[in-house]
Amino acid sequence: MPKPTPPLLDVECPCCQAALRVDPKTGSVVYHKAKEKPKVFEDFSAAVQSYQGEAGRREDAFQKSLADHKVHKEVLAKKFDELFKKAKENPDEPPPVRDIDMD
Repeated sequence: MPKPTPPLLDVECPCCQAALRVDPKTGSVVYHKAKEKPKVFEDFSAAVQSYQGEAGRREDAFQKSLADHKVHKEVLAKKFDELFKKAKENPDEPPPVRDIDMD
């Protein structure tokens, strides 16, 4: 009398949540069904509208970055002046620890 074959195991992939059917005797995947991904947009007009909105957000981010870059030199000068003034007031105080000093 032949040995009864064990039933196939239904397993869910922990990475991609795909449904797998595995043969326990051989350890091979007999059936694979990928998880269905939901649609990002219901219709084409919503996708176009989202795309057009992104152009404005990119332009805003660029303008903000440009403005920050223009005043960066002034900010560094103010920080330097403040630290220089603090160093003059307390000459016995050790200099601040820099990241490079910790290596």
